[in-house]
Amino acid sequence: MKVILRQDVEHVGFAEDIVTVKNGYARNFLIPKGFAILATPSALKVREENLKQRAFKERKIVEEAKELEAKLVALDLKIPAKAGAADKLFGSITAANLAEILEKEGITIDRKYITIAVAGGAIKRLGQYDATIRFHREVVSTLTFDVIAEA
Repeated sequence: MKVILRQDVEHVGFAEDIVTVKNGYARNFLIPKGFAILATPSALKVREENLKQRAFKERKIVEEAKELEAKLVALDLKIPAKAGAADKLFGSITAANLAEILEKEGITIDRKYITIAVAGGAIKRLGQYDATIRFHREVVSTLTFDVIAEA
């Protein structure tokens, strides 16, 4: 079934995308929750008009996202954490922690747009790690950071 997404849906698509999903998923989840509408000819015409009107605004948003990405690339991030024997952390560092640390550096990103490239998404040892950060659907960046022991 073809639907037009009204907002970003994780692992499905972005707002205003036309996607094909299974009938039950559309009827039982996307449409009742207001995440999507059926892709009828009239809805497609309305979507085209909306896209034309949003094109200018979209360019500005992409430029702002690229500026944030440039700030992020220039950042040399070292995260201090309490560690025990064999470089194992007391606790873990997650996407939420990383978002909080980036906020202190002046880069505001929602934690759901941060993906840490480790099993389980939580860092449990000292070392160097990568995180993928999505500022916009067209602007995705990789952040390399170090987790170091607190002094």
